[in-house]
Amino acid sequence: MRTALLQSSGRPGCTAENLKVLDEAAGRAAAAGAGLLAAPEMFLTGYAIGDDIARHAEPADGDSADAIAEIAGRHGLAIAYGYPERADGAVFNSAQLISADGTRLANYRKTHLFGCFERDHFTPGERAVVQADLDGLTVGLLICYDVEFPENVRAHALAGTDLLLVPTAQMHPFQFVAESMIPVRAFENQMYVAYVNRVGQEGELEFVGLSALAGPDGVARARAGRGEELVVADVDPAFLAASREANPYLKDRRPGLYGAVVRSPDSP
Repeated sequence: MRTALLQSSGRPGCTAENLKVLDEAAGRAAAAGAGLLAAPEMFLTGYAIGDDIARHAEPADGDSADAIAEIAGRHGLAIAYGYPERADGAVFNSAQLISADGTRLANYRKTHLFGCFERDHFTPGERAVVQADLDGLTVGLLICYDVEFPENVRAHALAGTDLLLVPTAQMHPFQFVAESMIPVRAFENQMYVAYVNRVGQEGELEFVGLSALAGPDGVARARAGRGEELVVADVDPAFLAASREANPYLKDRRPGLYGAVVRSPDSP
């Protein structure tokens, strides 16, 4: 499946303008033959918008979800995007996947919040693995900091995720995550990982770009630079199957030895 990564911060604080940016990018992605377009963390509203996060938060089935479903249907491709979700009296940092026919396939709430800013504005999600079937691929969702915990990605690998979508707001000076960690995560877990970043300055934050689609061989099929960009690459199920057959990591695991991984540091 051809996959397009939209590296952009849109217009922080303006949902309507960000829907226009997404619509234009969906047109370009469809013209390039993509069946899936992925946008960054909090793309719908902007990331560094402070207390406005709560004001802009919407339900998973809100007006913006309807607008994105219309965009997906009109251009004939699935869309994954980050947004602030209001539900159950709380606000979550969420990512949603909508199919080409406008169906809401999956909604994921970020489980590992980064820094005081996120902990002050969001409630952490409690579901580690959220997946959906998309054109025969098992697609999973994580958000930014989540992918930096190897347990999260391994849980997806064990659940059969083929393509892991990671909407991201990765800032300076942590660009090594995009450059080095993402290809390693793809290799050690035998999956494709699409890491889709914001870019440019937002308040005091400088987002580094460097979005990538990494394959199970640890090679980036597409890599963006430091500016606004749409990059496209293919997720190949046949290559993934062959790579999994050749790589023994998942088969050679010895889970009985790994109890310390799930015990808290102060447990006996």
